Amino acid sequence: MSDFDPLLLSRIQFAFTVSFHILFPSFTIGLAAWLLVLELMWLKTGERVYTELARQWTKIFAVSFGMGVVSGVVLSYEFGTNWSEFSRRGGNVIGPLMSYEVLTAFFLEAGFLGIMLFGRERVPRGVHLFATAMVALGTLISAFWILAANSFMQTPAGFRIGDDGVLYVQSWWEVIFNPSFPYRLAHMVAAAYLTTALCVGGMGAWYILREKFEPHGRVMLGMALCILVWLAPLQLVIGDLHGLNSREHQPAKIAAVEAHWETQRGAPLILFAIPDVKTESNRYEIAIPKLGSYVLTHDWEGEVRGLKSFPADERPNPIIPFFAFRLMVGIGAIMIALGLGGALLWLMGRLFTTHWYLRFMYWAWPLGFIAVLAGWFVTEVGRQPWTVYGVLRTADSVSPVAGGKVLTSLILFVLVYGIVFGAGLYYIAKLVRNGPEATPPIPEEGEADPSRRPMAAAGAP
Repeated sequence: MSDFDPLLLSRIQFAFTVSFHILFPSFTIGLAAWLLVLELMWLKTGERVYTELARQWTKIFAVSFGMGVVSGVVLSYEFGTNWSEFSRRGGNVIGPLMSYEVLTAFFLEAGFLGIMLFGRERVPRGVHLFATAMVALGTLISAFWILAANSFMQTPAGFRIGDDGVLYVQSWWEVIFNPSFPYRLAHMVAAAYLTTALCVGGMGAWYILREKFEPHGRVMLGMALCILVWLAPLQLVIGDLHGLNSREHQPAKIAAVEAHWETQRGAPLILFAIPDVKTESNRYEIAIPKLGSYVLTHDWEGEVRGLKSFPADERPNPIIPFFAFRLMVGIGAIMIALGLGGALLWLMGRLFTTHWYLRFMYWAWPLGFIAVLAGWFVTEVGRQPWTVYGVLRTADSVSPVAGGKVLTSLILFVLVYGIVFGAGLYYIAKLVRNGPEATPPIPEEGEADPSRRPMAAAGAP
C-alpha cells in the first residue's frame, strides 16, 4: 500500500469529488432563477400551470441543493486532509474567499430557503416571491466567491510571497478581480443557465411526447427555448473572450488545448489528433490551415506558442484538455442548433408537434452537465503542474500522507457517493416522472380558502 503515489491518488480523489459536486451548483443556479420566473408568471397571470410547475421543481431544487451542500463540505475537508501544504501556503487568500461564500451566499440561501419551500400557503405571495428571489441571488453570490477563489488559482494577482513561502494579500481588489475572473464568472453562470434550460426543456419535451402533463411540458419547453436561442450563441462569444484571456495569461494551457507543439504563425486549427507526449507530436492529425491562428489571435498570421516553448516540467499533459475542449465546443454547437431549430419551428407553429425535434430535445437533457464537466477538466488539468499558476506546484501542495490511506478514502468516497447520492438522484427522477401535482384554486389574498370550509367541501352553496 505504501507504493501508491499519494499525489496522483489525491488528485484523482479531488477530481472525483469536485466533479460530482459541480453538477449540483450548475443545476441549482439556473433552476433558482427559473423558479423565480415561474413565481413572477404566476403572480402576473394567475394561471395554475405556473404554480404547479413551481411546486414540482421546488422539490427538485431542494434535493439538488442539499446534495450540493453535502458534497461541497467534503471538498472543504479535503483541503486539510489531502492538500495541507496548499492550505498552509495559500490559506491567507483562499480561506477568506471561501468564508465569504459561506457568510454571504450560504447564509442568504439558508435563511430564505425554508420560506421558499414551506411558506407558499403560510406567507403572503409577495413575501414568498421575495424569498425565492433571495435564494436565486444567493446562488449567484456563491458562484461569485467560488469563481473568485478558483480564478486566483488560475491567474494569481494582488499578493506577495513571504520568506516562509506563504502567500500574503496585498490588495483584495486585485485578488478577487484577477485577470481571468470576469470571463470565468460569465462563462460559468451562462453554462449553469444553459444546463438547466436543456434539462427543463428535455423533460418538457418528454411530457409532450408522452401526451401527459402537456400544458406543463409546453411551458417548460417554451421557456427553455427562450434561454437556448440567445444564450447559447452568446456563450460562444463569452468563450472566445475567455480564450483570448487565457492565451495572454495561461499560454501553456492554450497550447495544450490546441495540441500545438511548435510555435508558429498561421497555425492550423487541429480538429482531431492524438497528442503523443513522448515524441512531442500529434498522430492522425486532421487540421484546417491557418484557422487556429485566426481563432486564437483574430489574425490569420498571428503567432501561437507551442508546448515546446515551455520547460518540460511546466507543461500540462495535452490529452485530456484537447479532447475535453472539443467535447465542450461540440455540445455548444448542438445547443445553438437546438435553439435556432426550435425558434424556427415555433415561428412555423410546429414546435410542439414536431416529434423528431422533441426527441432530440429529450435526448439532449444531460448534455449541459457533460459540457460543464468537460470545461472543468480543461480548466483544472490545463493549469497543471501548478496549484496556483506559476507560483505553487501541485507536487508541493499535497499532504504528507501515505498513498494507501488516500486510496482507502477514495474507495470509501466512491461507495458512499454511489449509495447516498444515487438515492437522491432516484428521488429526483421519480419527481420528474410523476409530474406536477394538480393544485386547488388559490384564493386571493384576504379571501378564505374554500377548500377549508366544510360546507363548500361538501358541495353546499
